[in-house]
Parts: sequence; C-alpha cells; structure tokens
Amino acid sequence: MDKILLAVNGSLMRGLPLNQNLLDAQAGFVREDKTSPNYRLWSIEDSYPAMQRDDLEGAEIDLEIWEIPLEELINVLKKEPPGLSLGRIELEDGEWVFGVLGESYICKGCLEITLWGGWRKYKDQ
Repeated sequence: MDKILLAVNGSLMRGLPLNQNLLDAQAGFVREDKTSPNYRLWSIEDSYPAMQRDDLEGAEIDLEIWEIPLEELINVLKKEPPGLSLGRIELEDGEWVFGVLGESYICKGCLEITLWGGWRKYKDQ
C-alpha cells in the first residue's frame, strides 16, 4: 500500500473537529512541524484556517505531518470545506510535502491570523 506525507494546518489536526477523517482513512500521525517562512494564514468564519504561500509577506506556520494511504487521500479531501485543496508545501527544513492549502477566494475579507503562527495558537488566544 503506497503512502504519502500530508501536511495539515487546521481542523484535521489531532483533537480538532475533522481529525476523525484522517483516522478513518488509516492515516498515522508522524510529527509536528513548521512551514518555511513563506506562508500566510486566514481564519475562515472562525471555523477553519486557509493557508497560502507568500514569499514576500509570509511566516512560519505550525503544521502536523501525517502519513496517509494514497488511495484514502481523495476521501479526506472530499470532506474538506470548499476552497481548500491539495498542493505542495515547503517545510522549514526545505522538504516539500503535499498539504492542504486555501484558494484565494475564500480568504478575501477574512481575518488574517498569520501573526499567531498557527491555527491552535489562534484558537487558544
């Protein structure tokens, strides 16, 4: 069974509302990590975050890395809110992994939370 690494930055993280989607997909937690300092984060209706790459105004964002069977990935993505999609994310050590990113249209008019450095830190404020 082929597996890939998947970076998640919001409600798919351990203990958060959509984490069960990863567990149902037989994904396994690998480690906590951070992006390279090239990402921005927005709160979408205070329900989940959306992350985008920005080489000019970015920062490091907290992530979790999960290992997921390739054939289960589509089932997880189908359950994500509209406007979130699969992309490539650069980690702080320069490694690139697949991860969940937000399309620009869902971020318009939303609160930018990049300064908090991650969804958990923002929600714990």
